[in-house]
Amino acid sequence: MLAFTDLERLTPAKRDAAARRGDFDEIYAPFEAAAARAQASRCSQCGVPFCQNHCPLTNDIPDWLRLAAEGRLREAYALSAATNSMPEICGRICPQDRLCEGACVIEQSGHGTVTIGAIEQFITETAWKEGWVKPIAPGPSDGRTVGVIGAGPAGLAAAEELIKAGAGVTVYDRYDRAGGLLVYGIPNFKLDKAVVARRVARLAAAGVEFRLGLDIGRDLTFAALRARHDAVLIATGVYKARQLTLEGEDGAGVVPALDYLTRSNRRGFGDRVEDAAGYDARGKAVVVIGGGDTAMDCVRTAVRQGAASVTCLYRRDRANMPGSARETAHAEEEGVRFEFLAGPARLVFKEGAVAGVEAQRMKLAAPDASGRAGVEAAAASAFHLPASLVIKALGFEPEELPALFGEPQLKVTARGTLRVRPGTLETSLPGVYAAGDIVRGASLVVWAIKDGRDAAHQIIEMATGSRRTLIAAE
Repeated sequence: MLAFTDLERLTPAKRDAAARRGDFDEIYAPFEAAAARAQASRCSQCGVPFCQNHCPLTNDIPDWLRLAAEGRLREAYALSAATNSMPEICGRICPQDRLCEGACVIEQSGHGTVTIGAIEQFITETAWKEGWVKPIAPGPSDGRTVGVIGAGPAGLAAAEELIKAGAGVTVYDRYDRAGGLLVYGIPNFKLDKAVVARRVARLAAAGVEFRLGLDIGRDLTFAALRARHDAVLIATGVYKARQLTLEGEDGAGVVPALDYLTRSNRRGFGDRVEDAAGYDARGKAVVVIGGGDTAMDCVRTAVRQGAASVTCLYRRDRANMPGSARETAHAEEEGVRFEFLAGPARLVFKEGAVAGVEAQRMKLAAPDASGRAGVEAAAASAFHLPASLVIKALGFEPEELPALFGEPQLKVTARGTLRVRPGTLETSLPGVYAAGDIVRGASLVVWAIKDGRDAAHQIIEMATGSRRTLIAAE
């Protein structure tokens, strides 16, 4: 129980920065069994498990750490999988420093957090290797079907819970591969795509039907989709890029982050990529504008594509970056230059293509409505960054689903996210539910998994007539 007083924090071996700059392989080696067991034993088994409280899925972290420390890995996996549809994915890409590990009690006491994410990944990868991840057993069918729009983490998590309950499930997605941002938005060096494909294949083997390359509202009307199914779950995520509001931001050499990452990931699959040269950082001076995890994915991708230089321009300081501190550190190790407290003022073009960014030094100001530090321009502090590729990584907003779906009765909030009933996740349309970023706004994969599971359970309760009476303001 007090092993942390004798054992130092240890992470799995990390590949040398110079070596990993040359490929898109995952940067961490798997934990060795003995090391994982030892690190799991560092958990102090707190009476109040703050790690669990800070996990969106409320994973039973202390108990599966104890089981791992005792070598009872099969039991540890069963406990982990009971609350998480994709533990090996969360182990890889969750910002643990902002969630479970950031809340670890021994971290607060200065002993270094338990390496929860790496152990979670180790447990589940061991389960796959040993055959403990069993096929999904569909529940008895009553003939009801559910259509899920979106094959990202929320949609996949929901599909698993629905098929277990006996519903017929069809997942629709505009992309040609299932996985959403897990496949096209997150680079391979953070999440190998075979890990995602394995989860998708397990769902397909259980009877989940995937209709890919099908755009709801264009290839199939929303009304027709509703007519096909007893319930519909909208789990589209948010894909509309936030803009710089600068002249020329749609010009040559200025690209949205997701377009850039999608093309890079497609190249990794061996796909033919449209306008590949315009989205290739090789030999270019790259400036990425933004400070979240997507921005870190972009700067690190540009490094691997062979950029001449990579600079991240972020208007707040390091402490106020919304992304994972771990990812920022990885980027610095790989040679990325950071310009903190600096924002773009003007895009410079030469011969029809971007040639630089005129930037402005910023200073922190009073907090905004969200509680984050505000910013304002510092006087007489302009400077120039040469750039032949500028990547806009300022976050994402919801697409206009009522218009895209041709369904004006689908109500949205002031932020453009879908409005749902508290507790039930039902939209303004009967039998139509929503989950993930399209309700929450751009957020984390782990939150999408939670929301997808919750929505599935609400649909199941609706179908079985077991829904609890809820009293809540809409």
